[in-house]
Amino acid sequence: MSKSGSLLPDLANVVRGACMGAADVVPGVSGGTVALILGIYNRLVIAISRIDVKLLSLIRARRFRDAANHIDLRFLVALASGLAIGFLVMTATMHFLLTTSVQAYCLTLAAFCGMILMSAVFVARNVRQWKMATFVATTIGVVVAGSMAFAKTPSSEGIDPSMVYIFVSGSIGICAMILPGISGAMILMLLGVYLHLSEIPHLLKAGEDIPNCLVTIAVFGSGCLCSLILFSKFLKWLLNSYYDVTMATMCGFMVGAVPKLWPFQKDLTPEIAKFQHKQFELFMPELGEAVPVIAIAVIAAAAVFAVDRYSGPAKDEPLL
Repeated sequence: MSKSGSLLPDLANVVRGACMGAADVVPGVSGGTVALILGIYNRLVIAISRIDVKLLSLIRARRFRDAANHIDLRFLVALASGLAIGFLVMTATMHFLLTTSVQAYCLTLAAFCGMILMSAVFVARNVRQWKMATFVATTIGVVVAGSMAFAKTPSSEGIDPSMVYIFVSGSIGICAMILPGISGAMILMLLGVYLHLSEIPHLLKAGEDIPNCLVTIAVFGSGCLCSLILFSKFLKWLLNSYYDVTMATMCGFMVGAVPKLWPFQKDLTPEIAKFQHKQFELFMPELGEAVPVIAIAVIAAAAVFAVDRYSGPAKDEPLL
C-alpha cells in the first residue's frame, strides 16, 4: 500500500508531462503555460538549470544519489515520460488535421489563430507596468515574428529541411516551449518545419523511411537538449531581472506570428501529394467563406480563455 502510494506523485507528474507534451504540439498553446497552471513551472526551470558543473562534479565523485537529488531526477524522468506520450499522441492528431484536406488545414489554422491571439492577451496582462521599454519590446517582437512569417523556409521552397536546419529549429523551438505564454509549435510553424516533424510518427507507424525518421528525431532532440540546458539559466535570470520586458516581447512575437497562420489559403500546387511541399497563397475571403473560419477561431480562443480563467495562477507574481 505504501509502495503504491509513493508512486502517486510520479504518476501525477506523468499526467502533467502528458498535458505539457500535448500542449507543446499545438501552435498557440504553451507547454510552459500548462506547467505554470499545473503548479510545476518553478520546479521544472530550477531542475533544468541545475544541470551544471556541480552535477558533473557529483557524477565524477560517483555520488549518484546526490546528483539525482541535485537535479530532481525522479521528477524530471516522470515528467519527461508523460511529455513524450502527450507529444506523440497530439503530433499524430495534428498531422491528421493538417494533411487531411486543404479545408481541414485552413480550419485548423483558424483554431491556431484564435488560440494565439487569446494567449497574447493573457501574456500582455502579465506585464505589470506598460511603459516605453515594454512598448518597444512588443514592437520588436512583432517585427521579428512578422519577418519570420514571410521569410523563405525549406517548406516554402518545396524541399525537406536539412539536418543542420532541424538542429537549429529544435534549439530555437525548445526555448519557446518552456516560456509561459509563447508556443514552441508556433515557432516551428514560423521556421517551416512543423509539418515535416509532425509526419514522423505517421511514417514510423507505417514503417516508412525509418532510418531517416530516427536520425531526424535524434538531431531535433539534440538541438532541444543543448538549448534547454543553456537557456534555462538565462531564462531564470531574464524573468527575475526583466520580467515586464520579456513578457512584452513574447506578446509582440505572438501577434507578429499570426500572418503565418492566416487561415484563408489557396492551394497553388494540387498536383503535389506531399502536403508539406505544397505551395499556398493567402487571400481575403468573402463573407460566406469567413463565417465558419471565424467561428472556429472564436471557439478556440474561448477554450484558451476558459483554461486561463478557471485554473491559472496569480498573474501579478514573478515566475521565479
